[in-house]
Amino acid sequence: MVNRKLVKFLSFRYIILSIVFIVLAGGLVVLPKFEKQEGIEPEKLLADAISPERYISTDVLADRMINQDPTLLLIDLRTAEDYNKYALPNAINIPIENIFSKDYEGYLNQVEYDVVLYSNDNFKADQAWILCKRLDYKNLRVLKGGINKWYSTIINPEKPTELMASKAFDLYSFRKAASMYFGVAYPQKETEKRVVAKAKPKVTTTAKVVVPKKKKKKMPVEGGC
Repeated sequence: MVNRKLVKFLSFRYIILSIVFIVLAGGLVVLPKFEKQEGIEPEKLLADAISPERYISTDVLADRMINQDPTLLLIDLRTAEDYNKYALPNAINIPIENIFSKDYEGYLNQVEYDVVLYSNDNFKADQAWILCKRLDYKNLRVLKGGINKWYSTIINPEKPTELMASKAFDLYSFRKAASMYFGVAYPQKETEKRVVAKAKPKVTTTAKVVVPKKKKKKMPVEGGC
């Protein structure tokens, strides 16, 4: 019995490790000249990759945004075209192929904010998370389910059925209130037809001031002729 549990546990670890390598390999396609070797140890990277804490749910994010949490920094990894169609309020657009551009390094490698990476789903955000974590960037989270999940839970919440628990109705009430906060208009007499968000949320023009992580200076070599 013990051996079966051990085999099952090891199999699970190998599956997770394989997924990490596949996602990382996909991300490296956009970085053919990426040669930096310093950063987090592989064991720590794997431990962080399989931890559910690296994700943030749409409900938690919406709550923090509604309460105007000043520590949030949202990074939209999609194309500029997708970003201009719809984006989370105050998100900064950094297409995934540009995440290691010197122009954007200060947003991703800093110590002042909780950085939330998102794309349409999890794929690009997972790639960016692994690549940034490989360099030991701190305070990185991935929006679980991305914009697709945001639409289905926050912007367009599904009304629970009568047989569901009270917690489901409480969650629906929160999500409906959140959708109104983010610009969804409901008719006075709500119909069964779900509401579709048509406009991009209002974005403030005040840019966040980021504090880049300080790099260690190399010590001068002593001695000489």
